[in-house]
Amino acid sequence: MRRRLAVVSVFDKRGVDEFARKLMQSGFEIVSSGGTYRFLREKGVETTEVSSLTGFPEMFDGRVKTLHPVVHAGILARRDFEGDIKTLDEHDISPIDVVVCNLYPFEDTISKKDVSLEEVVENIDIGGPTLVRSAAKNFEYVTVVVNPDKYEVVADEIEKNGAVSKETRVALAVEAFEHVARYDAVIANYLRKRLVGEKFPGNLTLAFELIQKTRYGENPHQEGAVYRSVPAVDGASIINSRKLQGKELSYNNILDADCAVDCVKEFMDPTAVIVKHATPCGIACADSVLKAWEDAYATDTYSPFGGVVAFNREVDSALSDVLSKFFLEVVVAPSFSDDSLEILGRKKNLRLLELPNLLSFKMGEELVYRSVGGGLLIQDKDVKEIISDGWRVVTKNKPSEDELKSMVFAVKCVRHVRSNAVVFVNGTKTVGIGGGQTARVDASWIATHKGGERIKGSVMASDAFFPFRDAVDVAAKAGVKAIVQPGGSIRDQEVIDAANEYGIPMVFTGQRYFRH
Repeated sequence: MRRRLAVVSVFDKRGVDEFARKLMQSGFEIVSSGGTYRFLREKGVETTEVSSLTGFPEMFDGRVKTLHPVVHAGILARRDFEGDIKTLDEHDISPIDVVVCNLYPFEDTISKKDVSLEEVVENIDIGGPTLVRSAAKNFEYVTVVVNPDKYEVVADEIEKNGAVSKETRVALAVEAFEHVARYDAVIANYLRKRLVGEKFPGNLTLAFELIQKTRYGENPHQEGAVYRSVPAVDGASIINSRKLQGKELSYNNILDADCAVDCVKEFMDPTAVIVKHATPCGIACADSVLKAWEDAYATDTYSPFGGVVAFNREVDSALSDVLSKFFLEVVVAPSFSDDSLEILGRKKNLRLLELPNLLSFKMGEELVYRSVGGGLLIQDKDVKEIISDGWRVVTKNKPSEDELKSMVFAVKCVRHVRSNAVVFVNGTKTVGIGGGQTARVDASWIATHKGGERIKGSVMASDAFFPFRDAVDVAAKAGVKAIVQPGGSIRDQEVIDAANEYGIPMVFTGQRYFRH
C-alpha cells in the first residue's frame, strides 16, 4: 500500500495542529518544514521534516526548503498517466495528495511604519506560492488548502469518504490561485510604488477582497457586490465604516454614501451633506450639526426623501429627534450617542454607519478606478486644496471678503455635484443646486427654480466655464450677487461683459471641477 503524504507549510498556524491530527487519523503522513515543523512537534503532532523527504537540508536561512523535484514531482504527477507513475517509481518518489500552505505575511509587513526594504523583501514568499500553484494545477488528484477556514470541510470529507471530492478539490484550487494572485498583485503594486514610482504601469494588477454581496445592483434584475482594496486603505472611506443598525447596504446606498463622505470631508466646521442619486442636494456648515442639517435640508425639501446624509460630528439626541421624522436610507457620522441610537433604532430599516476617523483623516494621493466596456479608466482623485490664493477678479466690481469666503465654500460644494453643475450659496449653506445637465444654463435654471427667493443675495459657483452668457442672465434675474467660475472659454469676455452689465463681481479660479 503506497504512502499517503500531506505537505504542511503555513505561516498562519490557526488550527493547523488539529487539522494535521485529523489527517493522521485518516492515514496520512505529515511532512512539514521550518517553523511549521517546530510548531507541530511542540503540539505533539508527529511530522517528518521536508529535508528528510528530499535528502537536502534547508538552505539560505530557510529561503530554499520545498523547492525540490521530490516535492513537486510528488505533487504534479498525474495518477492515471502510466509514464508519470513509472517516473515516480524509478526515482523512489511518493505521490503527495494534500498540500496545506499559506504565505508569508507580506501585507502585514508593508503595513508597518517605516518598514525596511530588507524586511519587505524577506517576506516575499517563493516556495509557498510554488507549492500552492503546483497543487492547484493538479487539482484532478491533489487537494490544496490555503484557508484555515476550510480545514474542517476537508477533514470531514476524508474521514467520511476516504478522499476529497472533485467538486471540493476544484473549489479549493480556484481559491488557491486567487490566494497567490492576490499575493503577487500586492507585491507588484507595493514595489512599483516604492522602487519605481510609476503610476500607470504597462500591466496593472489589482487585488480586492469581497466584503459582501449586495441585495442587488442598481436595479433588482442586476446582481451586485462590494469589495475592499488589498491591502486595505486606512482613512475615512465608506468601505471602512461600521454598520450599527439597519438593513444590508444596497449597491446604490454605497455609491450615495461614498459621495456624501467625500463631500463632508471638505469641511472642518460642523457640516451636513445630503445626497440623492450620487449627487448632493444640500450642503451646509454651521455652529452645530443640527443647524447644519436644517440649512442643508432647506436647500431642497423634496430630494432628501430616501436620501443619504453624512455628518462630521457626533449625532446626538436633538439631531436624532429631527432625523427620525424623515425617510432616509443611510446616516453616516463619526459616532452616535446612546440616546440617538435608541431614537433612530425605532426605524429598523435605517442604516447607521459609524466612521470614527471622519475628522482625523488626511487628504493623500489616491487613484480612482472606473470601469468602461472592456477596460478601465484610472485617474488621480481630485483632492487638491481649494483656496482663493491665485484667483483673479475679472469684473469692475470686486467681491467683498464675506463673498470671497462664500466662494471658497461654494467651489468646495460644486466639485461634488454631477456636471454640468452650479451651486448657489448664502454664507456657508447651499440655497440652490443644479447638476447632471447637458447644458449649464439648464443646471442654472433648475437651481434657481428650486432656490426661489433664497437665491437673492447668494453667491454662484460653476464647476466649469460658461460657454455663453445665458447662465449669467438666469442667475442675475434670480438675484445672485457674485459669481465664481474657472474661466477659459473663448467667450469669456462675453460672459464678463454680462456680469459687468448687472454689476455682479466675477472671479476666475483657473481650476475646472468636472464630475462625470
